Amino acid sequence: MKNSLNIIVVAIMMISIVSCKKDSKPNYQYMPNMYEPVGYETYGQYGVFPGGQEAMLPAEGSVPRGWMPYDYKNAPEGYHMAKDSLRNPIRYTKSNEENGKALYDIYCAICHGEKGDGKGTLVKREKILGVPSYDDVGRAITEGSIYHVMYYGINSMGSYASQTNENERWQIVQYVQKLKADLEGKPTRIDTDVVSVKVEETAHSATEENHDNAH
Repeated sequence: MKNSLNIIVVAIMMISIVSCKKDSKPNYQYMPNMYEPVGYETYGQYGVFPGGQEAMLPAEGSVPRGWMPYDYKNAPEGYHMAKDSLRNPIRYTKSNEENGKALYDIYCAICHGEKGDGKGTLVKREKILGVPSYDDVGRAITEGSIYHVMYYGINSMGSYASQTNENERWQIVQYVQKLKADLEGKPTRIDTDVVSVKVEETAHSATEENHDNAH
């Protein structure tokens, strides 16, 4: 009987200790182990920072790493200017084309289709209508217009500037241009000097191999 009474008293005391707390402060922790991180938590309150918050605004004038300014406005005149004058600054290589395809499959194919014919999964299910084919003569897309639309979005298509960096967007541009060429029955562009370098390297390797076999 005495042992039972002691157990009840101890249980009541433990429940009281655990349950009694102020809502404005965290409760006591027993054996916290690794619950509390060593580093500061994002948006945590710490007295060492101005305003007491860990996540502070960036310094005035700072930009994200890898960010480059884009001078064309999000307006019809900006679109037409980009369409006429903006050019892809990266090389048309197989590596960039393959990376562009991987990114296209992630962000674009579901609407524009694997072939760029405007027959993606969402279009086939009639979730989105009116997606044009890349060989649409009326639109006559260019490197600049493709990039501009990815940067700002257009109509029901949103911007992909936050999901992709500048280099990735230009790789997508290259792959879209490849799909456009395929639809039009034209050859895919690969920079000639890049091809010539590869041909020279292959010829050089073959010459060395023949030379070794001769010995």
